[in-house]
Amino acid sequence: MNPFGRSAVVYPRPRPNAAVRLFCLPYAGGGATVFRGWPDLLPVEVEVAAVQLPGREGRMKEAPLTSMSDVVAAVTAAVLADAHVDRPFALFGHSMGALVAYEVTRELEGRRERAPAWLFVAGHGAPHLHRAEPRIHDAPEEEFTARLRSLAGTPDEILERSDLMDVLLPLLRADFEVCETYEFRAGAPLSTPITAVGGLADTLTPRRHLEAWRDVTNGTFQLRLLPGGHFFLNERPDLLLRALTADLFAGVLSQ
Repeated sequence: MNPFGRSAVVYPRPRPNAAVRLFCLPYAGGGATVFRGWPDLLPVEVEVAAVQLPGREGRMKEAPLTSMSDVVAAVTAAVLADAHVDRPFALFGHSMGALVAYEVTRELEGRRERAPAWLFVAGHGAPHLHRAEPRIHDAPEEEFTARLRSLAGTPDEILERSDLMDVLLPLLRADFEVCETYEFRAGAPLSTPITAVGGLADTLTPRRHLEAWRDVTNGTFQLRLLPGGHFFLNERPDLLLRALTADLFAGVLSQ
């Protein structure tokens, strides 16, 4: 059975006896397969649960979501469904996924539902900071594609294939719309501890923007900088997961 099927939460390698579940949210345009190799790099105490949003991979036939409120509602429902939170859990999100993971944590804390034991945010500045990037989700195709190329997250062999881009562009535009129309709502800081992770060579997310995540939690805050650019999680996943594991063992698995 293909674990990356139509489910909203997929398990690359189920670990029913794991002590903690790590829900993972990818960057714009990404799907659950971003996290396919993570179980190989994590201890058996940690189970990877990749969140699969509509419009990608096994859910390709579903229309992608275009607003943060709809994405947060979908992810919250997926996380709470089918006993996915039957044990301590943490959330990890990269870039767009970091914003989503933060808002899902706010939603869970506000509902007084099971809240994450830890929130890992990577490759994105704190949500209350002003973002100066130009709005491109509705830009002409040539301009939009040029922006994708500058971000270096979409391989050139895909960007140069019109048949693949015809499939991928609507999803990428939808994800960019989610980020570009996001508006931070002031409120009480989280109680959930936060670790912010960034790439040392990431020009999109400077250190000061990562450090500002400290402002949105009353819990423990950690800043971790790793080699690589914006997509450091694909360049050196071993270093990233070593850092995540250290915080999970210190804050969750040791209890």
